[in-house]
Order: sequence, then structure tokens, then C-alpha cells
Amino acid sequence: MIIGIDIRMLARGTKSGIEEYTTNLLSNMISLDNNIEYKLFYNGYKKTKLEYDFLKLPNVQLKEFKIPNRLLDASFQFLNYPKIDKMLEKIDLFFSPHIFSSSVSKKCKTITTFHDLSFENYPEFYSFGKNYWHFLMNPRKQAQKADKIIAVSKSTKDDLVKIYGIEPEKIKVIYSGIILESGIWNLESEVLKVKRKYNLPDHYILYLGTLEPRKNIIGLIKAFEILNTKYQILNTKYQLVIAGSKGWLYEDIFKAVKDSPVKNDIIFTGFIDDKDKPALYSLADLFVYPSFYEGFGFPPLEAMSVGTPVITSNFSSLPEAVGDAAIMVNPYNLDELAKTMGMALSDKKLMDILIERGYERVKNFSWKKCAEETLETLKMAI
Repeated sequence: MIIGIDIRMLARGTKSGIEEYTTNLLSNMISLDNNIEYKLFYNGYKKTKLEYDFLKLPNVQLKEFKIPNRLLDASFQFLNYPKIDKMLEKIDLFFSPHIFSSSVSKKCKTITTFHDLSFENYPEFYSFGKNYWHFLMNPRKQAQKADKIIAVSKSTKDDLVKIYGIEPEKIKVIYSGIILESGIWNLESEVLKVKRKYNLPDHYILYLGTLEPRKNIIGLIKAFEILNTKYQILNTKYQLVIAGSKGWLYEDIFKAVKDSPVKNDIIFTGFIDDKDKPALYSLADLFVYPSFYEGFGFPPLEAMSVGTPVITSNFSSLPEAVGDAAIMVNPYNLDELAKTMGMALSDKKLMDILIERGYERVKNFSWKKCAEETLETLKMAI
């Protein structure tokens, strides 16, 4: 059995959710069955040199090409050529962990992972360029032509059925896992290094994720303002730490802080190294993730895994991910969000309950389980 896998999403060398999904899945899946041969399709005129342990396994071949991806995508879309299975020199199935355009021969089976349909539900949260990219990828057509679809949540599956008219039986829900650099993050000396590195305050509310409209960061900023004026917390001064890289349409976020009456209590850290994330989460008094839409939602579970209480949205897949281990609010109701933050920070018993439930909740999400279910789905398709 020979499986081709599209890894073009790794060419940029970034660390978004799609890249995390792909690398963690392959790291756990490829070693499960040495009788399966994997051919990894890696294309791009300019691309990052890959350094992953799974590339060293004997059943893996990295197939590199230097075709400009814009040219290749156009050829796939308008000419239905070239055929990736031919480029990879015979495969039984082509698996894409993301919705990149592709073209394969009729005899070659295809499986595609859909992480979310946020671009269909909230196109206003994306830049023109990003919306145009989704248009070019034509995810509706990809979903319709795929032999099987993997959805990372029931919420994403429901959207595929409702928006694209996909038969429910064609979609397999497989939850992603979570992983954090464990190492020595819980040693006091190492935690203090992270605190100094990012200039973190003694007490803070944390957001960690890409800076983009879909994440509702401006709503969080306004809720933090309300918290400081209407629902002030006695005895402790809390600041807001917004961590993560810039996405698209992020300019309004910085403007909101510049115009905020509590701007001196809002800190931007920028990009966070993976090895620093556990300490960043654990140092926070509260993690708040008021996103309007998520296909799965890694950060709330990551925060739970190191014992940080979580407030998140009651929208899309987030209730599915956090279960009863987080407080959920309407992300459009900023007064409710502010009041809930104040209530949580003032109630130690509630915080302890959330911490205990969080530790239990994260046990449901492992990359090993995700890899086993994904491999079984690939085998069944063939």
C-alpha cells in the first residue's frame, strides 16, 4: 500500500494550526505500520528545508518539486493537470491534510481534511487576498470530489453537510490532539526566565492565538475595559496579555488598544516560542478565548493541560472541545464576558473546579489516537 501525502503547507516554515496538525499527525502516524509506504508531495519555488524525524523513517520518501505553487494551482484548476499520483510515481491514495487544490487520476482515491468553514460563514473576517485564495482552492469542489473527508469536529462536519451538501456518511470526525513542550517548564527558574523574556506582569489574563478578526480580540479588549470600570476586582491588579503573531486585518486590534483607557495595562508579546507556551499559560491567572468561530480550538485545551482556568465562546466547535471544563459565554455579549472574567477571578473555589475538570478533559485528545483513527480511515478508503 502506497499513500501520497500533500505537505505543501510546511513550505512556509510557520506554526499555524494547519502546520501543527500536519506535523503532529505525521509524526505519530507514519511509524504505526512499516508495511505502508509514504510519498510526501513537497512543492514550491521557494520553500523551507524540512527537519522532522519522520522523514528519516525507512518507509518515507520526500518527493520535492520546484514548480511555483500559483502556477501549479492554476494548472490544477483549469487544466486538471498534472496528476499528482503520476508525479509521485504510483500511489494508491492521496491524502491532503488541508484544502490545497490538486488533481489525481480516476483510479487514485483521495481523502481531504477540513478544519473549518469559517471563510464561508464569516468572509468579512478575512482579507481580500485570503478570500481570493479560498475561491481559487474551490473547497466545495474538493469536498464533493473527495472519496472521504476527515472533519476535525462535529461542528465542521455539520457545516460541510449544511453548506456544501455533503452526505454525512462520507465524513469521518477525528479529533486532533494537543501537545506542549513538557521538559522543565514547571521548574520555577525556567518559568521566571519566560516571565522576564516576555516582560510578563505578576497577574494577568491571557489570550494566545493569531491576531485576526475571527478571534474577537477587539471584543476581549473592550470586555477588559468593562472589567476595569464596572466589575473591578478587589485586592489584585490584573493586566491583559495578548500573545501571538499577526494574521490578517490585525491593524484595528492595535488601534483599539491605542484608543483604550486601559492601554497601559495591555501587553502584546508577539510570537511565542513553542517551548515557552506552557510557562506562559501556567503563569496566567485566567485564559480567555472569545473566538467567533473555530474548527477545533487548540489553545483552550493547551491552557487546561497546565492547570489554567478557561473562559471561551459558546460558538462553533468550542463547546465540543472544552465540554464542562470551561466557562462558556456569548462572544458578542461583552458585558457578560467582562462579568464572567470578574466572577472567575474572584472565586477561588470555581477556579479550582475548572482546573480539576481541565486536567481530565485534555485526556480525551491525543495525537496517538488521532493518528490511529486517521490511518484506519486511509486504509478503509483503499
